[in-house]
Amino acid sequence: MIGDFVKGNKKYNYPDTIRRGIELHRSIDAFTDTHEATKKIKSLFRPMYGLYSGAFVDIVYDHFLANDVKLFNNEGVFFDFTQHIYNQLSTRKSYFPEKFEFMFSRMCEQNWLYHYRFDEGIEQSFTGLMRRARFINQIDDAFTIFKQNKSLLKIGYDAFFPDINNHVLLFLKK
Repeated sequence: MIGDFVKGNKKYNYPDTIRRGIELHRSIDAFTDTHEATKKIKSLFRPMYGLYSGAFVDIVYDHFLANDVKLFNNEGVFFDFTQHIYNQLSTRKSYFPEKFEFMFSRMCEQNWLYHYRFDEGIEQSFTGLMRRARFINQIDDAFTIFKQNKSLLKIGYDAFFPDINNHVLLFLKK
């Protein structure tokens, strides 16, 4: 979770298990960015959002992951999973970069992970991305793209997820 907040070689300032998690995060990002399904989905967002199109795709993937019945057969199972993640992360707060620490408290209070299940949660995530991004000022279009292309986005997720799953398993074997 802190991978985006730890830049360059600062990963070596962390214990091996956390450093390895940061490396996994970076590996997932690199794999995701080059996957054919991601490229197709990015093309929907790119005309309006340029380089930020990848960030929108990440949020879209999170939505379909949160609703993946092969992993979470009902809302209760996913809710319990999100609480487990928050609890696990809370035990490692001393390692949080400052910016993540602030964000994590809001994430828990508002249960961001759980709200990825719902369109409203995606809209809020898109809005949060807009607040953090320098060159985005029209977020409504992103949510419209999401709603109008939901079935196509789901096809992209279905093509992507088995591949990212295999990528992670191979990474963990190293």
